[in-house]
Amino acid sequence: MDFRLKDFFREATFRICGTLDIEKALQRCLLFIKEYIPATHMLLSVYDNNTNMAEIVAHATGQTSNVVSIKVPYTPKVKEEMGKRQNRSIEIWHMKRIGDYEGTRELAMKMGTVNDSGLLMDLILENTFIGLLTIIHKKNTTYTKNHFRLLRLLNEPFAIALTNYLRYRENQRLQEMLTDDNQYFQDELFRVSGNNLIGADYGLRGVMEMVRRVSHQDSPVLLLGETGVGKEVIANAIHQMSGRSSKPLIRVNCGAIPETLMDSELFGHEKGAFTGASFQKRGRFERAQGGTIFLDEIGELNPNAQVRLLRVLQDKEIERVGGTETIPIDIRVIAATHRNLSKMLLDGSFREDLYFRLKVFPITIPPLRDRVIDIPALVSHFIQKKSIEMKLGSIPALAPGQIDQLMAYPWPGNVRELENAVERALILYDGKHLVFEGIESGNISKTQPMSVSHSEDGQSYNLADAASLHIQKALSAAKGKVNGPGGAAELLGINPMTLRHRMKKLGISFGRKSKSAL
Repeated sequence: MDFRLKDFFREATFRICGTLDIEKALQRCLLFIKEYIPATHMLLSVYDNNTNMAEIVAHATGQTSNVVSIKVPYTPKVKEEMGKRQNRSIEIWHMKRIGDYEGTRELAMKMGTVNDSGLLMDLILENTFIGLLTIIHKKNTTYTKNHFRLLRLLNEPFAIALTNYLRYRENQRLQEMLTDDNQYFQDELFRVSGNNLIGADYGLRGVMEMVRRVSHQDSPVLLLGETGVGKEVIANAIHQMSGRSSKPLIRVNCGAIPETLMDSELFGHEKGAFTGASFQKRGRFERAQGGTIFLDEIGELNPNAQVRLLRVLQDKEIERVGGTETIPIDIRVIAATHRNLSKMLLDGSFREDLYFRLKVFPITIPPLRDRVIDIPALVSHFIQKKSIEMKLGSIPALAPGQIDQLMAYPWPGNVRELENAVERALILYDGKHLVFEGIESGNISKTQPMSVSHSEDGQSYNLADAASLHIQKALSAAKGKVNGPGGAAELLGINPMTLRHRMKKLGISFGRKSKSAL
């Protein structure tokens, strides 16, 4: 390369690589090379054979420069030609009329340069076709061999610049997706577990008091309760109220992971650790770094995973499957189960040392039948949520008496069953009133059985009768007062609204009627 060519290459490369903005690099190069090669426009394009789409990603003139995304489909002939461009040397060709070539015709039409002349150069890097550089000048421009030679010198700088830009654009796209996903999930978590957690001031008041006490600590928490009571919601609440709320909350359903994959899923694996491990993989514990890991159905962990989890809790470190490196971790562990872990200790299916490590701060979540006071708010929430999901257009109104019916049902499936019942009712909605078919309040019988046993002093053994008598005694002691200091609710240790509901169900009068009867 003679001195003049070296000088041209150095100056052009400086302009291409002197900025991270691809459109500015394109314009700076254009302003320089137009003194050597006829040019009024420069374009960088990419071609995707998976989607059969050509895309201009950057465009520059002497006056303007833009990052663009102008996409057009290309023909099968162009696709075949693009396939042949892989693993080949650099090619440059002169187009007397840009609109005559199928690969650039549609793009030229969008740019308004169909009748102009131009030079097209394949951008090749390590024998791989990266994209196309197009130089456009006015109609009937003639290009010489010297123009071709000068342009060929710029192949590698432009190929590198385009590759870096495409990688940067992809990273930006992924970053935006992560940001959007993170914001969405944070909003969702706050919605279900923030200050608006349904029942926080009533049926779940005691649970939320414990949540508030433990949330700012890093101690392990063990959530206990029947299936469907909302253990994941409480775990979300603990995480959101903690100092780790800006970090990940990773959920693991221990009962849904095959035993053979348990270690790999929780602790990750090294490349080649086992057949099929073609790359290194971070496990759930590493992904929760700095945040919280929620181990749902902890009773399903196999013995080997229990041993490794115990080490995590004791030593705050893990090892990937097939690895020798010790990886320190900083996480908060929340575990949950509906199983009887005490019984599992006796039959040897759960480690005693792990049990006591997890049971630093146990929280028992009451079943829905023990907090019927929350049912109206839950039903309202689920109706709004499901109506939006099902695109009903308006929020249906409940038929008269439906809430009473729902509050009298025992809900063996708890909140999850209630949510499913709302969805089923919305599917059957006739446009008038929402009715819950199949939810029979008779599951908690209000009628006396055919034969009732009594004690020797004549008092009934029936539970409803005993509850009624006990409430009436409390009312008598409170002189008819239901709530407030010294009220029947305080004497009985239950919420006043819950007491009123039970009194109504048992036919016990309260208020003025109650006082007049005393």
